[in-house]
Amino acid sequence: MNAAVSRFPAEWELQSAVLIAWPHADTDWAARLQAVEATYVELAAAITRLQPLVVCVRDLELQQHVLQLLAARGVGLARVHCVLAEYDDTWLRDSGPITLRTAEGFELLDFRFTGWGGKFEASSDDRLVQHLVDAGVFAPNARRRRIDFALEGGGIETDGAGTLLSTWHCLSERHPERTREDITVLLCRELQQQRVLWLDHGYLEGDDTDAHIDTLARFASPSRIVYQGCSDPADSHFDELAKMGEEITALRQRNGEPYEVFVLPWAQPILDEGRRLAASYANFLIINGAVLMPAYGDAADAAAQAVLARAFPEHQIIALPCRPLIWQNGSLHCITMQLPNGVLNARA
Repeated sequence: MNAAVSRFPAEWELQSAVLIAWPHADTDWAARLQAVEATYVELAAAITRLQPLVVCVRDLELQQHVLQLLAARGVGLARVHCVLAEYDDTWLRDSGPITLRTAEGFELLDFRFTGWGGKFEASSDDRLVQHLVDAGVFAPNARRRRIDFALEGGGIETDGAGTLLSTWHCLSERHPERTREDITVLLCRELQQQRVLWLDHGYLEGDDTDAHIDTLARFASPSRIVYQGCSDPADSHFDELAKMGEEITALRQRNGEPYEVFVLPWAQPILDEGRRLAASYANFLIINGAVLMPAYGDAADAAAQAVLARAFPEHQIIALPCRPLIWQNGSLHCITMQLPNGVLNARA
């Protein structure tokens, strides 16, 4: 495909909708389903105030349940579209389509999903994009393209102008037989990028994605990067996140200028039966006119909101309660996938 007529849009560009999958008793959320559903309801309410929401549900019974929950919250159901689908779990950032704009319309890139390197069952999730296409979710000018390469949406971050940001640890874990040059060439070709900026440092305890970039560092514009810092020298993350910060500070824009860098504050450790949970403020979601920020009931929540307000001066910053999500090792961005403007089927 010709890069001149194909582009990977940034998350802050105009969207048709956000795609999620609703948790149910046969997902890993079963033990704390009520708590996590409360987060999903608040997420749905925030999104539908500004744009449509596409909700994957496993059956009509769950669909009715979801619509009842949303109606009770006052969500405008005219902006909610439910689609029946099979899914192993609800981390749609990693199993949903990565969408490119093309001269003809859209390409729905369907990379191989392996359950984060075979850690979890993922056969239904790996078929999700095809299922959504078959269900008529996407516009007629959107075509699916299967790519036999393991890649998750949370593992990549684009500025919409040809620069990709990622972590070498994640991609090398998925493809230990490949060199950095090999993977760089493949990502540039398939995602229509001119370059890849690799981070060699950064991790979060409680994260089983092998250091997805969307838990660590994000573009706020083609010239701004927001990243998760750690201000506690006694914390196990301090050295590694400090080294990551040094890497990010050393990065340059394509014009040779440094990026404007925004450092997110560090929440106090959140433990679950002694297990450290990955409470990252970098796992925010950008929608039309707003940034939805994960909040963890920590004193740092307000400080994180203030940092994001500086990084996204034209967006409203909305904090959503996401503590239930990190119990399963992800957060707000991980359970969502934005769909660029025009990609939805108008009849859906």
